[in-house]
Amino acid sequence: MYDIHDLTRKLQRKNDSKIVLLVADGLGGLPLTPGGKTELETANTPHMDALAKKGVLGLSTPVLPGITPGSGPGHLGLFGYDPLKYNIGRGVLEALGVDFDLGPDDVAIRGNYCTLDSDGNISDRRAGRIASEIGAALCEKLDKIEIPGVEVFVRHVKEYRLVIVIRGKGLAGEINDTDPQKTGVPPLEPQPRDDASKKTAELCKEFLKQAKEILKDDAPANFLTMRGIAKRPSIPTYEEVYGTRTAAIAVYPMYRGLAKLVGMDVLDAGATLEDQMKCLEANWNDYDFFFVHFKYTDSTGEDGNFDAKVQKTEEVDTAIPKIMALNPTVVIVTGDHSTPAKQKAHSWHPVPVLLTADCCRFDGSESFGEAECLKGGLGQFPAKHLMLLAMAHAGRLEKYGA
Repeated sequence: MYDIHDLTRKLQRKNDSKIVLLVADGLGGLPLTPGGKTELETANTPHMDALAKKGVLGLSTPVLPGITPGSGPGHLGLFGYDPLKYNIGRGVLEALGVDFDLGPDDVAIRGNYCTLDSDGNISDRRAGRIASEIGAALCEKLDKIEIPGVEVFVRHVKEYRLVIVIRGKGLAGEINDTDPQKTGVPPLEPQPRDDASKKTAELCKEFLKQAKEILKDDAPANFLTMRGIAKRPSIPTYEEVYGTRTAAIAVYPMYRGLAKLVGMDVLDAGATLEDQMKCLEANWNDYDFFFVHFKYTDSTGEDGNFDAKVQKTEEVDTAIPKIMALNPTVVIVTGDHSTPAKQKAHSWHPVPVLLTADCCRFDGSESFGEAECLKGGLGQFPAKHLMLLAMAHAGRLEKYGA
């Protein structure tokens, strides 16, 4: 099986083109009733619809048909990295996202504060989405945990999310999550998937034991679950494989971590979509490729709030005129995965893709939505091929072969 990056290294071509990849996290959805409209189709998105009329649409598959992706694999696919080859633990992404310098002896763990009831069962997997100031104060308490033979670091990420780093010789990170992904049951025990990770699993158990005692009176965040336990992998950079100067304009730490992992420059994006657009304009002349990330189409979907996801989709639409005013060569609007409000979770459904450039083969689309994307000229394709399409439409790939 060929490696896409071996090909792009050979074919990459420099020019003055500008590419913008606007990722509305969890963009894909489902109608609440059969034959109805999805969140994207319900939303009033005149600017994205206008792009659809002069662009080309399709649907991408983040990993494989029927496989529900996490945010890490979903984004790696969009970046042109095979998510089956590069399986990046979420703990690594969160650590990098808060500028923690992960070393070769570090195991990184994404933590979620949760609420345990009197029986020790999880009643809320996100502790009511506690405010960031509460989460940060709890992290300061947990950062005092000591385990003989290793160093332990606890850093706040955002709201109910934290990252734990365990540093020591001979540690491995092949350990199952402790989040059961449902309520009404107790957290799972850290279970190693191989012999090399047994030591780390025991360290995780000790951390959780101490954390339970420390947090016992801090309802709703009276415990935590562990996810994405992993070590930092080796991965080629964007500039190496695509030859582009690339910038990330993302607010949430995890996505900043993803960008940093693949060698993007992570810019100060502020806190709002308006801030991100100002950042894009201010740095327009310094980069070839811009990854712009918007989170809230995902979180509203996970909350099962169809109307709120519609509103957040409409907010994404307001960014389009600001992007187009900069005269980009290629604009892509898509998501990293689908998060239908109907399912209150990530799903396996293919993700809407809109691509516009002067050299598009127009497909007659009238609006941007799942049904139109199903008929679109891009068809259904692996998300890992999206970067090839972006590069080609920007004139950044040489001819292959004689």
